[in-house]
Amino acid sequence: MFWLGWSHNRRYAAGPQSVAWCYRGGSISAEPRINDRIRVPEVRLVGPSGEQVGIVPLAKALELAQEYDLDLVEVAANARPPVCKLMDYGKFKYESAMKAREARKNQAHTVIKEMKLRPKIDPHDYDTKKGHVVRFLKQGDKVKITIMFRGREQSRPELGFRLLQRLASDVEDLGFIESNPKQDGRNMIMVLGPHKKKTEAMAEAREAQAARKADRTGTKVQAEDEPADEPVETPSES
Repeated sequence: MFWLGWSHNRRYAAGPQSVAWCYRGGSISAEPRINDRIRVPEVRLVGPSGEQVGIVPLAKALELAQEYDLDLVEVAANARPPVCKLMDYGKFKYESAMKAREARKNQAHTVIKEMKLRPKIDPHDYDTKKGHVVRFLKQGDKVKITIMFRGREQSRPELGFRLLQRLASDVEDLGFIESNPKQDGRNMIMVLGPHKKKTEAMAEAREAQAARKADRTGTKVQAEDEPADEPVETPSES
């Protein structure tokens, strides 16, 4: 039976939940060991500003952490001896979470949009559908074009092929044929890929949004700076 204890000090308490995996068979935490959870005789210590302190006894490293009001965090557990750094672990976790959130926000995910058309589509409907395809390609997304055949239309696949070729030609400045037209049951499918990468499209969209915002702000400031019309005094007849 293992004895698992922890300090009652708030900063240096390991807490029962953080070590429960040892005897409950749960998943091992991916977080580094800190303070009293570090169980080695000595560590290679790195100071708060990244300076190399050297190899010191664990007790001395914990003492320095208390003096600086910081945490002792194990940053390289596989090193011999393990490398530990003095830092504010709560602040470090918060900043890391913010960086991860920003990275996810700026991460480009190529999305495949789908647009469905009929072989004998009305010219107005075609223009509307084409407008959506143009918008998707400008956003850096792929577009799956599906021609749906019904009844006797299935015997005229050339109608769908010509329509797909026409659409690809109309948007060739924004996209290219990534997957040539092919029959899939009652449908004919073609995939268009954007010339611009998703990251480029996102960057341009942000720049355009910032420009519009700056333009609105500038217009508002200009309107506030304009002097009010002064009343014109008309001389009275005596």
